[in-house]
Amino acid sequence: MTKAVLIYGGSRNPSRLQGIYEKALEYLKGRGIDVQSINVPHIPAEDLIHTKFNSPAIQEANRLLNEAEAVVVLTPVYKASFSGILKTYLDLVPQKGLQNKTVLPIAIGGSLGHLLSIEYSLKPVLSILGANRILDSIFIHDEQVKRLESNEYFIEEGAAFRLHNGLEKLGDGLKDAHTAISS
Repeated sequence: MTKAVLIYGGSRNPSRLQGIYEKALEYLKGRGIDVQSINVPHIPAEDLIHTKFNSPAIQEANRLLNEAEAVVVLTPVYKASFSGILKTYLDLVPQKGLQNKTVLPIAIGGSLGHLLSIEYSLKPVLSILGANRILDSIFIHDEQVKRLESNEYFIEEGAAFRLHNGLEKLGDGLKDAHTAISS
């Protein structure tokens, strides 16, 4: 069975990023993909800050990452870059921890001026970690995600369309890779 991992790099919960995470999780599970999550804020802060490679939480996160064929990285954009909490975890990923994985970066931010921040800040870090199949980033303006009174999230049509297309490309790429392996 195809395995994917979602890396949640936000620091607030609930948040609009949580709404995007939930949609991505729902979509991938609906395609029959075994999805696990690395919720970076749930990793002990001391393990992240003090780069404790031998921490059980870090080792478990890296095990999930190692077993995955696809990785979805979700982050808010702060000060024209991805979140610091995500960076602290990525610093603990083994040097080639993303090698041979399909990676989909997804970001949410308050300004269209941050649109390219993922291209110039996150993608180079993902590349250094061995990612050689990085799909086109998805950027969603935070005004395009609404938290409803029911505590569910509504993603506006344009953003939902981009998110769906990106996840579709991820799923199709995994299916193509499995077909090539079994041939």
